[in-house]
This record gives sequence, C-alpha cells and structure tokens, in this order.
Amino acid sequence: MKIQIATAFLIVTLCLVSFAIGAESSAASHDSVQSRVQQEYPSLFELYKDLHAHPELSLEEEKTAARLAEELRKAGYEVTTGVGKHGVVALLRNGKGPTVLVRTDLDALPVKEQTGLPYASTAMTKDAQGKDVSVMHACGHDAHIACLVGTARVLAQLKEQWHGTLVLIGQPAEERGSGARAMLADGLFKRFPIPDYCLALHDDAELPAGTIGYIPGYALANVDSVDVTIHGVGGHGAYPHKTRDPIVLAAQIIIGLQTIVSREVQPGEPAVVTVGSIHGGTKHNIIPDEVRLQLTVRSYTDQVRQQTIEAIKRIVRGQAIAAGVPEDRLPEVKLGDEFTPATYNDPELTGKLVAVFKSWFGESNVIRKKPTMGGEDFSEYGRTERKIPICMFMIGGVKPEAVKESQLTGKPLPSLHSPFWAPLPEPTIKTGVTAMSAAVLELMKKDTER
Repeated sequence: MKIQIATAFLIVTLCLVSFAIGAESSAASHDSVQSRVQQEYPSLFELYKDLHAHPELSLEEEKTAARLAEELRKAGYEVTTGVGKHGVVALLRNGKGPTVLVRTDLDALPVKEQTGLPYASTAMTKDAQGKDVSVMHACGHDAHIACLVGTARVLAQLKEQWHGTLVLIGQPAEERGSGARAMLADGLFKRFPIPDYCLALHDDAELPAGTIGYIPGYALANVDSVDVTIHGVGGHGAYPHKTRDPIVLAAQIIIGLQTIVSREVQPGEPAVVTVGSIHGGTKHNIIPDEVRLQLTVRSYTDQVRQQTIEAIKRIVRGQAIAAGVPEDRLPEVKLGDEFTPATYNDPELTGKLVAVFKSWFGESNVIRKKPTMGGEDFSEYGRTERKIPICMFMIGGVKPEAVKESQLTGKPLPSLHSPFWAPLPEPTIKTGVTAMSAAVLELMKKDTER
C-alpha cells in the first residue's frame, strides 16, 4: 500500500514538474517573441509605408517581389524568385521535423486612394485593357507582407525553439484568383519541400486592431465569373413584332436566375447568383441584336457550385427558346478564368491554432467569425492531391474607438477594397507577426514528430 501511495505521489510530482517546465518554457517563448516583435516593428513600419506608397497590380508585382526577396535574404533564407511569374519562395531549414508553409499575397487594386495618409499611394499604371488607372493597397496586402517579413525575422532568431523546414512564399495575383494556381503549376510542391500545413493571415476591416478572428471549416466561397451573351433579332422599336427583343429576354432571364437559390438549392446550403452588369442597346427606338450580362456566382461546396452553374445554363437557354430565338442565335454562357475555390479551414488545425492564440492574446481577443461569400485563392494549396491542411486567420485592423462608434451609431466602417481602407499599422502588424510566429512555433515545436 505504501509503495502504491509513493508511486502515485511520484507520478503526480513528475506531472507537476513537467507542467511547470512546460509553462515556464511557454512563458519564455512568449517573452522572446514579443521582445523581438517590439525590436523589429520600427523597420517593419517603414517597410509597410514603402509598400503602401508603391503598389503594383496583379501580374505586375515585380518591384514588390524583389523587395520581399531582398528582406528574406537578409533574414537568412534561401530565396528563389520568378515562381509563377513574380512569386517568391524562401526556405529556412532547421533540422528534421515538420514543414510549414506561410503565404503572403503581393498585389494591389485599381483603386484611387482617399485615406489621407501621409504615405498614401499616388501610383498610376495601365490595366490589362490599356486603360490608365490609379493603384492602391486597398486590401491590406502590404500589411500582410510586413507581417511575413516580421515572422521570418523572429523565427530565424529563435531557431532553438523549433525544428523542421519553414517555407515562406510571396504570391502574386491573388486579386485575380490566378496566383496560387500559377505557383503550383510552376512546381511549388515539386521543386520545394511539400508542407505538412499551410498558413496565411488576412487583415479584417471589421475587427478591432489587436484582435484575431477565425472561422473553422468553410470560411470563404467558391467564386465564379459568368458572362452571358444574349442574341436577339434587332429592329425598329415601333415594330417589336418583327424582332426577337434581347432586352426583354434579358429581363426574363434575370428574374429566372433568382429562382435558383430560392427554389433549386437545398435550404441551408449557401449560394449567391448576382447579375452585376447588363449592357445592350444604343438608342430609344432601336431594339438591339445583343445584350450582355455579367454574373458573380458564389457557393461553398463543389456540388452546389456545379448545380448552380448548370441551372444558369438551363434557364438561359430555356428562356431563349421560349422567346422564339432561332437555334443559331441561342445565348452563350461562358465561365471566366478567374475562378477561386472555397477556402476550407481544416477544423483540427484551426482548433489547435485558436488554443494557441487564446493563450497568447487572451480569450476575449480571439473571436469566432461567420463565413463570408468573399473569395481567396489561398484555398488552392489545400486542394492538391495531398489535401494539405490549411488555415487562414484574420487580424483586426480597425481603431477600437471606430468599431465602438460604428456599433453605437450604425455608421459603416470602410470595407476591404474601399478607397478609404487602410489597417491601423500598430498594433495590427505586431499582432500579425506575433500570431503567425506563435502558430509556427506550435506546429514545429521540438516534440513534434513529422
């Protein structure tokens, strides 16, 4: 009996000692990360301001990529450029262990900045159609880059606290939904170590700066652009009986499309069919030959996506036949190239990171958000043959006072892609670097087996 009691006492003692050592180690890790984040922030802020003032559109991120590559080389990483055109891949090998990929996006948007910031963008360029446009980091990708560079520096300085291979990537053309596919097609998972996990962060235009948002499971939507060209038989507006009016047909099609979500998609399965543009006709008394519609179509599951697209094709064709449009003049339905699949945050991985964030930032600062119908091509990294677990989390970017005012008055906050949006640099960048460093340290800690 005494032996059993002594053995039990020894086990409890060892557990308490182990717990104390773990807690002490965790506290030391917190302190070492936070002190380095404080140390790095001034130069990260300068980097952020430079990137913000010199944005580049999708597929034109040459200077942005070069600056990121330079910063990562300085931090001690093996850097490869030109992956998927302007993509950057940086490796830090630290012995045997897991491989973790962390991604930032690089591109900006054709938006004229109206933030009034002293480092606001005045950049102008020509878009893909040759049109002169203003350029702005209206989605916070400049802050994402600063967070990646900060994470790279912190983890390079703390190599004794983790093991494995860290893969950092700067991805072009996120706003066009093609950058991730381009990097994968150029051998991202063949030329470089295959990750066990893929992580990313995104600034949030609704959450207070200093907080973190998360969404387990489906977080962002499948996004399809659909172009519909409706052919008619034009003529004089005074003699509609001699025509096949594509404007009336377009109106019937638009109404018909609204029945897809309400009457065909199973209730509880999210989907959106929005007609965002309609063009046709030149004059009051002329019935045109053609009307063009532009649609955005959104869903979460591949099944609902396919169901919705097929329903669009069926309704467009059926309405045209009912209107008496000849077989050789039936409408054309084309899917755009800029498709982005739904982002599915692996629930187990997300749960692990949320526990880490709560221990680092406090429970009240880690907020569960609802899924949205926005799109993100970060999803592509989790949809390869290996089905790698991925997780994108959010970092609040709004002044806390502005969030409170909005909640009290109903005054809307500037959204992502707004000419008035820019995340509050401090503490947003510090939060991003700290959170991503904590996430990587958790996934690559010394007792983790590959």
